[in-house]
Amino acid sequence: MSGQAIVKVKGAAKIYGGIAALEGADFDLYAGEIHALAGENGAGKSTLCKLIAGVTRPTSGTIQIDGEDVKFANPKDATARGIAMVYQETSLVPQLTVAQNMVLGRERPFNSVRQVRNAARQVLQSLNFKVDPSQLAGTLSTAKRQMVEIARAVLNEARVVILDEPTAALTPEETDHLFDLMRSLQKRGVAMIFISHALEEALNHADRITVLRNGRLVTTGDAADFDRAKLIRHMIGDDLEETGNTTIHRPSGPTPPVLQVENLSMGSMLNNMSFSVFPGQITGIAGLIGSGRTEAAKVIVGHTKRNIGGGRIWLDGQEIRYSVPSQAIADGIAYISEDRKQEGFFDTMSTARNIGLGWLAKFRGRRILLPRSQLRKAADEWRSRLDIQGDDGDKSVIYLSGGNQQKVVIAKSLVQNPRLVIFDEPTRGVDIGAIAEIRRIVRSFADSGAGVILISSYLPEILDLSDRILVAKSGTIVADFPREEATATRILHAAIH
Repeated sequence: MSGQAIVKVKGAAKIYGGIAALEGADFDLYAGEIHALAGENGAGKSTLCKLIAGVTRPTSGTIQIDGEDVKFANPKDATARGIAMVYQETSLVPQLTVAQNMVLGRERPFNSVRQVRNAARQVLQSLNFKVDPSQLAGTLSTAKRQMVEIARAVLNEARVVILDEPTAALTPEETDHLFDLMRSLQKRGVAMIFISHALEEALNHADRITVLRNGRLVTTGDAADFDRAKLIRHMIGDDLEETGNTTIHRPSGPTPPVLQVENLSMGSMLNNMSFSVFPGQITGIAGLIGSGRTEAAKVIVGHTKRNIGGGRIWLDGQEIRYSVPSQAIADGIAYISEDRKQEGFFDTMSTARNIGLGWLAKFRGRRILLPRSQLRKAADEWRSRLDIQGDDGDKSVIYLSGGNQQKVVIAKSLVQNPRLVIFDEPTRGVDIGAIAEIRRIVRSFADSGAGVILISSYLPEILDLSDRILVAKSGTIVADFPREEATATRILHAAIH
């Protein structure tokens, strides 16, 4: 690309709790350019975009706009410099009209409702968006909400528009319309960054492509210099092809499944998903964000309700349908959430109380009076077994490290002695030392004869731990690999094909 870059990122890093979400990234963007970011979940794509958009600040490194170093304190600072970000989950206020959302944050002291509505209508019409500016944003479809976000960026005269997974919830027709719009903005000189897991979108619509992996920028080049196979190699790294555990655990003889799921459906998130889980095995489920992995787990344990007639589930041959998670716990199913802070523990309670409450949960529906000493004994046993560091059992969990918090979440479930455990992103956001320990816990629990489901966005983890690997896409299972036949390339190809 020629001329001066509108955006130039030099050596940018972002550290969260000792974990590098982005490390030493260099990136540039030019006027009238469509620049695609590719990479697996957790590669650092959204982090890079959020630094540019002022959503978060870099731990180190610099960001330049038109050759000038900038330090954005918030997104409003970035907006003032002509940068707008359109999120996968839109940021519109549902209770406000389309027009009000489009001027939100840039209102004048004496706004005329008619003037605001007319200005919004003019921009929407210029973009060929059939959206009523007086309609409440909360009543819009996903596609129309994204249209409003883009129209707001145009109204604010954005020079840089960042789109995070803009086509994830769009129909093919809506997707074509979006890329037509991007090309029209490109002709106006607007520069665009877009994140997409659909590699064809990057190959067919971008001028340049940047690939990130594990928080590091791997390569940047003209889109014409890439093909699908080359992109996948850069995304997964050649070193991942040989990653994996060499010992495959197989049920001896015709072992019945501990869990059987048939044609599970839930809104647009699950679409006739079917799979089985066997005792003593780790069944890995790979897939991209939005593929339905977590949604399936939450339906199984009663956290989320499936559609009426939306499939059947059997636990050890007995059909089940839970309306609340406590029913699943009583039957011996434990779900270890991907969001430990929101769903995994009580942050102001101690380690001992968290584990003790987990133990009590398995006695649902029975009146019991257990001495505190018995609860403490169970908690101390699991603190020791999982080597939870940093407290004596009485310190609030919020003060523990991320890895030790995750161990508390795991202990809180395993103390129930479940026959099926669903680990959802068990090592996300924990330090390297804790990762090895948590993986050991997952493996040892399967070795004890329980059924284990491992949901992970990190392919080396799936390959290293799983005895069998399923791939989810668009709410269904699209591939089922015995471990010896699974490679990172085959898994990723199935997830994005």
